[in-house]
Amino acid sequence: MSGNAGKSKITTGWRLMDCNWLYFPNTQRPPARMMSIVEVFSNHLDEIASPQNRLTSNDVLAVVASDLESAGFLVERGKKKSELLEMPVLFKEQGKIEKAFWADAFNLDEGIVVEVEAGRATVNYQFLKDFFEASMMLDANYLCIAVRNIYESSGTQSKDFEKVVTFFKTLYASGRITIPLKGIMIIGY
Repeated sequence: MSGNAGKSKITTGWRLMDCNWLYFPNTQRPPARMMSIVEVFSNHLDEIASPQNRLTSNDVLAVVASDLESAGFLVERGKKKSELLEMPVLFKEQGKIEKAFWADAFNLDEGIVVEVEAGRATVNYQFLKDFFEASMMLDANYLCIAVRNIYESSGTQSKDFEKVVTFFKTLYASGRITIPLKGIMIIGY
């Protein structure tokens, strides 16, 4: 397996579980801090893995939040304005923020934005919104989007991780769009 993709294996009691991930551009190795995010998700697979767990994105973020903080990330801790991570994108007079987006987690040292998605990841193309917003955020250099491996709804299954990875493979392979981020990691939980 190449140095930019893989499955992080952990032993959980009697079973072996996998955390899928792929880093773009897939001609480079991911930075160590990006791999620390994979480790955080791998360490919590018993609690968050799809499709057996049907947590919302906020619930998944709550499970991994403390470990992300230990790995050097600021983490959204609720939906009150004081608990959100406001990421400026546009300023007005006197340097006041005119437009901002919000991140689920952010590492100041390396400029890594983390977004955790669940049901809306591909159904509503939330991953594209995450990509656009991270591309606009001041000081954002990298993006990590965590999505379910399998999303189940109304008796149907969607392979969300595969769908998101296919999109970014196409984006990078086409070369038609200049991507303003140094790298993007997709994690499937």
